[in-house]
Amino acid sequence: MINQRTLNILHAGALRKPVVECAKLLQEAHPEVDISMETYGSRACARQVREGKVVDVLALADPMLFEELLGPDYVDKYYIFANDQIVLAYNEFSRGNGEINSHNWYDILLREDVTFGRSNQNLDPCGYRTLMVWQLAEQYYQQEGLLGKLDSKCNKEWIYPKSYDLASDVLVGKLDYAFEYLCVANQFGLKHLTLPEKINLSNPANALDYGQATVSLQGKNSGEMITIVGAPIEFAIAIPKNSENPELAQAFLDLMLGKKGQQLLEDCGLIPY
Repeated sequence: MINQRTLNILHAGALRKPVVECAKLLQEAHPEVDISMETYGSRACARQVREGKVVDVLALADPMLFEELLGPDYVDKYYIFANDQIVLAYNEFSRGNGEINSHNWYDILLREDVTFGRSNQNLDPCGYRTLMVWQLAEQYYQQEGLLGKLDSKCNKEWIYPKSYDLASDVLVGKLDYAFEYLCVANQFGLKHLTLPEKINLSNPANALDYGQATVSLQGKNSGEMITIVGAPIEFAIAIPKNSENPELAQAFLDLMLGKKGQQLLEDCGLIPY
């Protein structure tokens, strides 16, 4: 019998819908439980735990964060539960949406009147994965200088703390396009352009190709820089060592990693492991 009253969940914005739906299932089984959920970019989530934030469940959009920022002092094991891809999300009013395709998307984005955004690479894995997609696109399409052009065009005001906020502004028309996880585009009901597998970070079979892209980020300590290497997109979940309700947290993980959770993940556009 679970007696603890509160489960504190800290999670990547991209995982908002599956986490919320899984929390509802847990609450149906344990109506006496209160569930608190906070969402940030995954790197920001990991840093908060390093700085002393106490949570029971931590769900992130990149398993490498558990290795780089949290293991072994804060988290000793984690579970990879799904994968995804980067897509170009837009709405029916986005400029150029009637002609954009997998061959000309970068030309559309570079038009003077078109706006597009991404998330901050130092706060959110979707941000550094977007920069990797741009690097890979430069090679794939043989467009020398494409990374620099896209980076220059993407103004600071179009760089968001997390992918979830980015999608929200595409939905209301503040941005024409955004580089997003497919699961986030689906959660918001946005239209999206699927990018070639060789650049969208979706397929483990292309891991060697993805590994050609690298991004420099702020490291563990102030002033430290690290290099992240491109890899297929994966999501992971863990119970931090300082969890105050590990039994309740385990019940949540059992749901997320079980059949019901896998169905929820599929409904959100993720591919469960």
